[in-house]
Amino acid sequence: MDRVNQYRQIVRDFLQDFAADDPEAQLIFDEQRDRYLVMHNGWRNDYRIYGCAMQLDLIEGKVWIQHNSTEIVIDRELVGRGIAPQDIVLGFRAPKVRERLAAALQKNIGSKP
Repeated sequence: MDRVNQYRQIVRDFLQDFAADDPEAQLIFDEQRDRYLVMHNGWRNDYRIYGCAMQLDLIEGKVWIQHNSTEIVIDRELVGRGIAPQDIVLGFRAPKVRERLAAALQKNIGSKP
């Protein structure tokens, strides 16, 4: 399996695992455009629950974290599942900040046993 297809599978598995115990979670996978989302749509008593929990895209062979409204540190989860730190882009951050955070992630991941 080539690297991009492997990343697609990792992203799908990660989001499926995240949504597994939540009956209101909706998985939305657009595999032609490499867009992968988890949406919530439902009710808790009289309170409407609707919105995107996570969005991950594959762009030019890299996994872009476009949105994260959870407490999960997605980049570390993805690295733990086999995605190279240099292939993760924090798309929700400004480009200058993104570069510094990517360098810090690579340094932190590289120093762990």
